[in-house]
Amino acid sequence: MADDGVGCRNIGDAPESFAGELFLTLATEGRLTVAAEQADEIIAGLERTLDTIKARLCVVRIWHRRTGPIMDDLPPELVQPVADAVFVDQLAPGQLERAVLELPKYIRALRLARRLLPEQRSVPPA
Repeated sequence: MADDGVGCRNIGDAPESFAGELFLTLATEGRLTVAAEQADEIIAGLERTLDTIKARLCVVRIWHRRTGPIMDDLPPELVQPVADAVFVDQLAPGQLERAVLELPKYIRALRLARRLLPEQRSVPPA
């Protein structure tokens, strides 16, 4: 692992940042279980994140196809979201595409791992 002299790794040395296949395997084998309420909350968050990433990826693709200045032509409320999307793509090229492929695996794994735990099943009505 290369170091920049201040204890930071170089970008090219970053470990794999997704483990969708691993989560799917663990969930399929029953080795990953998550309480239903917690799984539902995580799944909802991942679905929101996936929607945001898809929107950013769309913006980046439009940005790459542009033929002239685009920022000057944008409504003021879109300037920052476009700048953010392009910045993320420049900072970590290809990661938006990978996230669009990997996050659905996490969601599927959590749906498989979603379990009503024994204490959830036996709670008497109030």
